[in-house]
Amino acid sequence: MIFLTRKRREDRVSDTKIIDKEHEAISMKFPKISARDIRGVASIVPTPVKEGCDNWRATDVVNLAEAERVVKAQVEAGVDLIWTNGTYGEGASLLWEEIRQFAEVVIGTANKKVPVFIGATTLNTRETIQRGKVLQEMGADGLFLGRPMWCALDQVGMVQFYKDVAEALPEMPIVVYDNADAFKGKIPNAVYAELAKIPQIVASKYRAISAGLSPESYVSDLRAVKGNIKLWPVEADWFFAAKWFPEEADGCWSPGACCGPAPILQMRDAIFSRNMAEAEKIAKDIAWSYETMLPEGSFEIFNRYNIQIEKIHFNAAGYMNCGPSLPPYHLIPDKYRRAAEEAGTRWKTIYEKYSKATGARVAAR
Repeated sequence: MIFLTRKRREDRVSDTKIIDKEHEAISMKFPKISARDIRGVASIVPTPVKEGCDNWRATDVVNLAEAERVVKAQVEAGVDLIWTNGTYGEGASLLWEEIRQFAEVVIGTANKKVPVFIGATTLNTRETIQRGKVLQEMGADGLFLGRPMWCALDQVGMVQFYKDVAEALPEMPIVVYDNADAFKGKIPNAVYAELAKIPQIVASKYRAISAGLSPESYVSDLRAVKGNIKLWPVEADWFFAAKWFPEEADGCWSPGACCGPAPILQMRDAIFSRNMAEAEKIAKDIAWSYETMLPEGSFEIFNRYNIQIEKIHFNAAGYMNCGPSLPPYHLIPDKYRRAAEEAGTRWKTIYEKYSKATGARVAAR
């Protein structure tokens, strides 16, 4: 038994050394965009679905005209980055051809005015890389990438997955999708330390306070990445993160931008000018708009209906027509639907408030 235990330890040390050597090889290649190149608001654009397509018979479901309109409006409004095809981007429920068509519209409409990161998450490494290569050829600026989740990866497996993608696509920057519920666990602190050695990884869609973000864990992860990866919070948490860490928390990921971008863009400008009193005021309005988003105040329940809730939220805000969500993620209890609609209506209120305050054009559908 002692021999077997020692052997397992030697194997694990050997595995780590191999990974470190491969990290060294990857570090000699660099992506087109580094962590230093990104700052501001990352608008996570949902995939708009045509009305009546919330059933298994539907084909060609993406509303490409609405996608073009919304991306154009986001770029004109002044968002800093666009990320797509995560959870409410229907990354799990679109056919690959539908993702490709949507990506083509997003990339073409953004037209290099802002960096575009397209979701390529699949259940395995080879298909993820295959999709990544196609997206790179189409002109995507980077990948928005969760890890395979059929089986929960251990720490060595997490590092190896992202290392493999970086090796296959050395010029493609990667935004890591850190969603503990979707990917069977938070990215551990030790894994962040290893991912920070891979220059292709430039940012993380970091978890929210409602999903367990705490000052202690945020500090620990920031220390682990040593400035090599941007750990960006959700817009509702950005004020607090920027107050704690003004240099590190220089951006956020934003669902609200596609409910109407004026509030989050005005908060961005306030944070960047260090007008923290103004930023706090906007943060309170954003927090008010989100009060009914978590069913029964539970993040666990929210995650059962994440896609449905978010798309109902977008539709109720009136800035864009997301259409329905796709099966099997299209059914939701009425009480949760009403709560999501209330959250969308509240965002519409603050969008109109800040649009009037800044003279911005209200680009409702």
